[in-house]
Amino acid sequence: MKALVIHPPHDLRVEEVETGSVGPAQLRVRVGAGGICGSDLHYYHHGGFGTVRLKEPMILGHEIAGTVTEVGGAVSGIAPGRRIAVSPSRPCGHCRYCLEGLPNHCLAMRFYGSAMPTPHIDGAFRQEIVIDAAQAHPVEDGISDGEAAMAEPLSVALHAVRRAGPILGRRVLVTGCGPIGALIVMAARRAGAVEIVAVDISANALSAALAAGADRAINTAEDPAGLAAYGADKGSFDILFEASGSEKALRSALDALRPTGIVMQVGLGGDMTLPVNVITAKELELRGSFRFHAEFAHAVSFLNSRLIDVRPLITASFPFTRFSEAFALAGDRSQAMKVQLSFE
Repeated sequence: MKALVIHPPHDLRVEEVETGSVGPAQLRVRVGAGGICGSDLHYYHHGGFGTVRLKEPMILGHEIAGTVTEVGGAVSGIAPGRRIAVSPSRPCGHCRYCLEGLPNHCLAMRFYGSAMPTPHIDGAFRQEIVIDAAQAHPVEDGISDGEAAMAEPLSVALHAVRRAGPILGRRVLVTGCGPIGALIVMAARRAGAVEIVAVDISANALSAALAAGADRAINTAEDPAGLAAYGADKGSFDILFEASGSEKALRSALDALRPTGIVMQVGLGGDMTLPVNVITAKELELRGSFRFHAEFAHAVSFLNSRLIDVRPLITASFPFTRFSEAFALAGDRSQAMKVQLSFE
């Protein structure tokens, strides 16, 4: 079967790869849809991000959904024909962090489409894949494969919201309103935020944030002082979700946070220089949020019930053989939120 394999930057190829046999606790899955993530774009355009670099060819992709075609002998509760969302998170279950209940920090994590370890962990942009049964989360009949593939980025948003603590009645600021930022808006609204303000420099992203449930959108490219009023009396917001990875966005948002506010850093954009005096004087809490694990099941539950409706965030779907068009559109924030590939 065919897969999308990245070589050097901009050298993405459709190649034949082996699927492998199905073990007793595994499933064979025909992939239906796969979403192009920011990390996929970084591998495609730059060969990696930060210190993570491609050292060998690697199959891209980790946001997928599809249909079970074969079931291992030790698996119960899932039959061929069952449509599923596939969690790309595969912790070992035995290292110190797994045993401490921190599987997203697993020392032997096998996360799809990751060049962090060498050999790299191949991803899921392929027509067929063999997975562990524990990765499979059933999808309701009325939910499309495209919607189900959004479970992965929604899991990232849910993990960030969980890390922030209680949201009920809180005032929330979200900077960076790409797919993750928009999903954080949805998750924070579902968690009970009383006010959500979205900040970005893209009109398209801010429109998506408003559709996702934000109360107000501020375009700081057009209105650089748009957040200034929120800095009165030491600040207004209880929680900041910084999803852009931009130092400028983070620094400008700190003035709008009230004392003892929480900074949830979700976006990855490289190292930053932060105003430690402001963080100290306002007693702000800086927290990171990295990937997810248990939240994947919650994400699929929200999608199945449409308590969180991701359809407005899906911009387009392309056959995987038209990957050049798909990646070009996915990288254009003025036009796209989430671009997906079809492997049918």
